[in-house]
Order: sequence, then structure tokens, then C-alpha cells
Amino acid sequence: MISGKIPHVSSGTLQNSFDRRTLVVAGLQAGVGVLLAARMAWISLAQNEKYTLASESNRVNLTLIPPRRGAILDRNGAPIASNRADFRVDLVPDRLTDPDRTLAELGRLLKLSDVRIKDLRDKLDKAHGFQPVEVAAGLDWDSFAAISVRLPDLPGVLAQRSFSRWYPTGPSVGHLIGYVGPASAEDYEKERNPLLITPGFKIGKDGLEKRFEQNLRGTPGARRVEVTASGKVVRDLEMREDIPGQPLRLTISAPLQDYAARRLGPESGAVVVMDCLTGDILAMASMPSYDPNSFSDGIGRIEWKMLSDDDHVPLRNKVLRGLYPPGSTVKPGVAMAFLEAGLDPEATVNCAGGLRVGNRVFGCWNRRGHGTVNMAKAIYQSCDVYFYHFAQQIGMYPIASMMRRLGMGQKFDLPVVAQSYGTVPDPAWKQRKYDKPWAVFDTVNATIGQGYMLSNPLQQAVMAARIASGRLLQPRLLLDRKAPEAPSMGFSQEHLDYVHKAMSDVVNGPGTAGRARLPMPDVLLAGKTGTAQVVGLHISDGKSGPWKYRDHGHFICYAPFDKPRYACAVVVEHGGGSAAAYPIARDVMTYLYDPAKAMEVLLGMEAGWGGTPQERLNAKYRAYETRFGTSAPRPTEDDPVASADARAEAASARPLPEQTDAASPRPEDPAPAAATLAAPASAPSPSASEAPR
Repeated sequence: MISGKIPHVSSGTLQNSFDRRTLVVAGLQAGVGVLLAARMAWISLAQNEKYTLASESNRVNLTLIPPRRGAILDRNGAPIASNRADFRVDLVPDRLTDPDRTLAELGRLLKLSDVRIKDLRDKLDKAHGFQPVEVAAGLDWDSFAAISVRLPDLPGVLAQRSFSRWYPTGPSVGHLIGYVGPASAEDYEKERNPLLITPGFKIGKDGLEKRFEQNLRGTPGARRVEVTASGKVVRDLEMREDIPGQPLRLTISAPLQDYAARRLGPESGAVVVMDCLTGDILAMASMPSYDPNSFSDGIGRIEWKMLSDDDHVPLRNKVLRGLYPPGSTVKPGVAMAFLEAGLDPEATVNCAGGLRVGNRVFGCWNRRGHGTVNMAKAIYQSCDVYFYHFAQQIGMYPIASMMRRLGMGQKFDLPVVAQSYGTVPDPAWKQRKYDKPWAVFDTVNATIGQGYMLSNPLQQAVMAARIASGRLLQPRLLLDRKAPEAPSMGFSQEHLDYVHKAMSDVVNGPGTAGRARLPMPDVLLAGKTGTAQVVGLHISDGKSGPWKYRDHGHFICYAPFDKPRYACAVVVEHGGGSAAAYPIARDVMTYLYDPAKAMEVLLGMEAGWGGTPQERLNAKYRAYETRFGTSAPRPTEDDPVASADARAEAASARPLPEQTDAASPRPEDPAPAAATLAAPASAPSPSASEAPR
């Protein structure tokens, strides 16, 4: 047992202890009260705006309205790319709760094919949470209504009325205009603009749509609506209309562009038409092409399979990205170089079918020979021996200088995404490229447009226009009716007249393109044929056998011969020679003077080809869908056109293999002089003041 003294506690001690505890508790209560009051003051005063906005956002939704893109118009105001009102359905990936059930229901309501459903799955797999995926556009009212009434049961599905991009002539303008599509994650990272993740909004992906994105985009509108806690719309509160983008007016003639693209038919090639007074590009067609209308919602499996299988490379812009040996189309320009160097045009050489240069024999396309040849005959009969002979006397530098003056190997100031410039070789160029000296056979090859010489169809059209006009014309795509007149190139008019007459005889005299004669007796076409070999004679004769081994066909021309107004260049890849190119040029130039007659010819041809380019694309798609269905491979590129451009850029940057062989010119196959189009009694020639059709 422990015993001890128990301390005495008085009433006063207890009272003092209670007072101290009361003071501490009261202090704590007061402190907490002050903190609560301060917090309430902070929330109600300092953060009043924040919570007011949060409260308002629970009650009101604000959504952006995608702006209408600016129209792209031709020189006469006709729409090349426009907008059309439609009903559309999109998926917002981060709002989907059951993607499989949602896709199945959409497929049933919209009657989507198995291939389309699989394409949507592919796009959802690649899409980021903020990235809307288009399900369908251009819906009729019944389909749209069927989706709209089921929206409460389809989270992540958005049905709305909007405007979609529309290209009336489809594939005819694919490479010229480009296309639009949903913004990618990379696009959003660059801009951080909420408009880019707004369902229904699309940006330019290629061509002029991409180049003028900021001008065409416009300013978005906005819509404020009152909603319930579940998100159901109660009423509209406020609407701000969008501001459409700025229209873009081009130098292009839309009917001519469509005709040129269609006239190429099933061939792989390009057509460029220029105004010889202004430099305006009236048509710039590359075929085959893609349909920009179908590209706007992303490329699917079937379309990807079609494009991948096509050896005609429909994704490459052949006008700007195609590089070809220009063949004999350079001969009028080489003749101008000869004349400026002081060569007498009546100086002659005997063509016996070839010419020995060193230890090599360079053949003429006419193995039997042309006999005695002066400059005019060398142009209209395309005699290679004449140019072999006199090029050695004149030298390569004057020839190369003239080619560059005429536009070959040059970059033009055009609002395009990319260009390939080709090559105009000379001794300094070869020394830089291969660290080897220039040889005589290099001059001989280049002077007939072979060897290292490469150009694109636009450069050939510029060359034709500058020879025709004698002016330093610059190709233009943006319309400017007040642009100053192009300056003179300083050519002697006597020299121009001589070359012009020889080019007229190519078509209207004893030349190599009699079938290119226009069906209007008062409008004479002047031109020059060209056949560019692709492989050696030991592999193919250039006119038969596998398509990829056939020669390219070229033709440059202008009309009227005596008062140049329009210039044209046509390239047909692996067409077997110039005979594939000049009938196309003839019909395109005919369209400028007599559209009805030219259309009559085209419609007859399209009946045998399977219809218009759009109809042929649709038929091919159906055939591929039937054959491959959902087994078609998944697209490997999000932007196939840009990828095709990148491959073309890489190919053009690769060093050319060193040329050590003599060119073997193919026969030009002079055709009968009779034109295939019956000439009317008369056909009016457009005056200089008339706008091209």
C-alpha cells in the first residue's frame, strides 16, 4: 500500500484553471471564426467572378460555330471550290462510352457498309480525345432526324447542320486546289486554337486550300444555350454569326480546266494552258487525280488500296512535280540560241540518218535521213543531225543560257505548296555535280532534250509562251487585271518570225504533227513535237511492251500562229511518243475557240473510256470494294498527298546517274496532215480583250 499526501485544491484554484481553459477555447473558436470569415470574404469577393462563371457554365453552354470557308473562284467568278449546306454526324472520341454499340447503331441507322464501319474504327483508333471523327456528311433529312431523336442514347454522337466544302468538278481540280480535312494533333499543337477541335471544322491540307488557309478560314461564330444538369438544351440565349473567309480569285478558266483534265482520259500526264498576253495560267491539269470531295473526311481502306495499286501515281502533281526529258520540244529554243550566236538559218547540213561524234554514232529519229537540212526544216521535220552538228560549233553555254531565259530549270513565284525545277546542264554544272569535265556528247544529248536535261510541264508551257510572245512572261495563278505588261525579252523580231513560221509548218506544213491542225481554217496552230526515251532500245522500242518502258510524249504549241494569244504544253507519261500528246493539245486549243465542237469529240471518247473521271473513279471504287471489302489494308499515311510530294522531292534531290551513252531518238511518226476534226466554214478568233473561256 502506497500512502502519500493528497494535495489540497481550493475553489479558487479550480476557478483559475477553468478561466484559462475557457480563454484558450474561446481564442481557438475566434481564430476559426476569423479564418472562416476570411475564406468566405475571399470566395465571395476576390473569387466572385470565378464562381459566377462556373455557375453560369453549368447552366449555359457556349459552342463555336465553324466559319464558312472563302470560295475559290475562276477568272469569270465561277466557283471552283464552294460551300454547301448539309446535315452531318460526327463522333467525339472522349465522349464515347460504348464505341462498339454506338458504331453498330450508327451503321444500322445510316446504312453504312462494313468497309465504312471498319474505316471509322481505324479513325477512332488514331484520333485523339479532342479530335472529332466524321461519320457522314450530306445526309438527307430523314437520316439526320433518325440520328437526332436518338442522341440521348448515343453519347459521343453529334448531329448538326453545317456547311461542307464542295468541289463541283471533283478530280479535275484535285491537284490544283487541294482538299480540306480535320485538323491533326500536330496542327493543334502549332496553333492551340479551340476552333481546330470543333466538330465539323476542317483546314486546308494541300494545294491552294493549304497555301491560303488563313485567308480562306474566316472567323467562327458562337452559340450560347441554356441546358439542364443532364445537358439537354432548354433554350437559345444568344447567337453570333460566323464571318466567312475571303474569296480567292484565280486566273484559271474553270470550264477549260475541266475539259483539259477530262481530255487526258485514262492517260497519265499533264496539260498547261497560258495566256500569251498576261502570263495567266488558264488551265493546269494533272491526271489521274483524286477526288477532293472524298478526301475531306479522311482516306479509307478502299481508296488507299486504289491509290497504292495505281502505277499512274494519281497523288503526284505532274504539272509541278513531274520531271521529264523534254525531248525535241527544246529545238525551237535551241534554234533561238543558234540565231543569237550568229548562225545563218540557211546554213545546211546533210542528214544521212546519224552523225559520228568521236567514237559514238548519234542517230536521227529518221534512220533513212532527211537529206539537206536548214534550220526551218530541222524544226518542222525535227532533224536531230542538224542540231548535233551546229551545237558542237555554238557550244553548250549559249544553249543553256537561252533555255534558262525561256523558263527551263526555273522556279516561278507561284502560290503553290512545292515545285520541282529540273535541270539545264552546262559544263560548270557537271563539274559541280560529278567532278568531271563536260564532253562533246553531253552537248549533243542536251541539244535534243535528252541526257541531263529535265523539265516539268509548267516550264515547257512558259517556254512556248515566251517564244510565241517574245516577252518575259511570268506564270500567274492569282487574277490581277491591272498587272503591268511583261517586258520584252530583247529577241530580234526577224528571229522570232523565222522560228514561228517553222513551228507553224510542224502542224500546217510538211511537219511531224499534221493531225494537230485545228478545225478552224482561220486559226493556225504552231507547235513542236517531242519524244523522250525512257529506256534503251535493247529493252523496248518505246512504243509497245510494258507501259513503264514506253517513251514519254510531249507537245508545245501556241495559237493563232500570226498573233499569239494562247500557249499550251502537254506531257503524256509513257504514251509511246508525241503522237499521244498533240491530239490532246489540238482538242484543248479547239475548246478555246469552239467549245461545242471540242465537247462533241470529248463525249464520244468518254463513252469508250467509261465516262468522266468522276464516273471512272466511282466505278473503280465499287470494283475494289467488291473484290477486297474489309480485307483491304489499313491506310499507312494520314496525308497521302503530302507524302507523295515528299517522295517526289526526295527523288528530284537524288543525283542523276552519269550519262555516258549516245541518245537514241525514237521515230516521230509524222502523221497525215488531215485533221480529225472537220473544219467549220468559219470560226471566230477571240480578240485580245476577250476573256478566255
